[in-house]
Amino acid sequence: MAVQLPGVTEEEHKASLEELGRLVRTLGYTPIAEVSQRRENFSPAAVLGEGKLHDLAEITGGSGHTGTTVPRKKDKARLRREDDSRDSSSDVGDDDDDDDAEPTVELVAVDHDITPSQARNIERATGVQVLDRTGVIVEIFHRHAKSREAKLQVEIARLTYTAPRIRESPSGKERQQGKGSGEAALELDRRKIRDRIAELKEELEHVQKDQGQRRAARRDARRVALVGYTNAGKSSLMRALTGSQVYVEDKLFATLDTTVRALTPEVVPRVLVSDTVGFIKKLPHDLVASFKSTLDEALEATLLLHVVDASDPTFVAQYQVTKDVLDEIGADKVPSRLVLNKADRLDEAAIAALKRQYPDALLVSAHAPEGVTAVREAILAFFESTYDERTYHLPYTEQARVAELHASTRVLSEDYDETGVKVTVRGDPQTLDRFERRAPG
Repeated sequence: MAVQLPGVTEEEHKASLEELGRLVRTLGYTPIAEVSQRRENFSPAAVLGEGKLHDLAEITGGSGHTGTTVPRKKDKARLRREDDSRDSSSDVGDDDDDDDAEPTVELVAVDHDITPSQARNIERATGVQVLDRTGVIVEIFHRHAKSREAKLQVEIARLTYTAPRIRESPSGKERQQGKGSGEAALELDRRKIRDRIAELKEELEHVQKDQGQRRAARRDARRVALVGYTNAGKSSLMRALTGSQVYVEDKLFATLDTTVRALTPEVVPRVLVSDTVGFIKKLPHDLVASFKSTLDEALEATLLLHVVDASDPTFVAQYQVTKDVLDEIGADKVPSRLVLNKADRLDEAAIAALKRQYPDALLVSAHAPEGVTAVREAILAFFESTYDERTYHLPYTEQARVAELHASTRVLSEDYDETGVKVTVRGDPQTLDRFERRAPG
């Protein structure tokens, strides 16, 4: 369900709902209906107006009312009577009823961030679980996290999202020990969540400290970070460029863990490629903050490849979302190159239009060898353009330094004389400057 507010075009509204549908499918649900409404602002009670809320309740089987009274718990005798009634009404035409059975609605997904009270009111009206856009994304992250770091990051975001939404259970006996006990128990639950978040943040700090040390060890390497909207094809391109078996699936947020691999076939100096978590419109700020170490890969990269799904009609908006997040973390100063991926899904007219609109972009398919080769050559050309050519004369007693040049630069020539070896190399200026500063004597 969604509300189309002033300033939001019909195309933007439709694209946002379609994206919400993909998010819901990633959670394992099948969307069966959409309910949307044009309004000047959200209804403070339940986002939608009363009429549209009743329309939604008809789909879910709810009452359509947002009353604050809790439904009376049914006793065993009443439940038996209802079961007997259902059994007697299903004696005739069971096969036909099975064929025509309506799908059970299990979730109402709201394409906005809503307050806990709005979520509760919609749940009362519909009788099913309600998740807003942030809740859906947090749940996807929770299911897809693999590494210890990603699990810690997601759990912090999930608890932060959950804390203001927990409420006392009217049916819980421990909540009914006296006046005010429900509120006291509720505050106890929230305090436990706050304490747990503090523990997780402390543990995450230690994990990220180790990650920081590993990144520091890679500081001298040439690093390329793949960034872009979720499901733009970053992992497929990563696999093609590095020959690694990174996880690839046609789902939103299939990759949450940072993967770093060497460009294959390897080159000298070595080039490292990292895959990063995908971005999405209205990405929750708690998740942006939680995935700081993943985003640091982009911030500390030598080159950013903005991977965009060129076959998506809304790719321009998706590209802007990526740039906005990178601006937010200060990575807008990092040199970048636009990669228009999934060109195999486009016709010739669309390809020609994209070439005119983005003449400097790489229009490729991660599944086509020629496209991957084009991206690889663009990466190498970028680094080559930043290299210096220098010559060193080293005595035969400094063979370790000759080996260092072979490992960290591209050796163009070696000439030997009676005093030592003259080595001409190409490498990035910072590496060569450090090499010269470490000269003996």
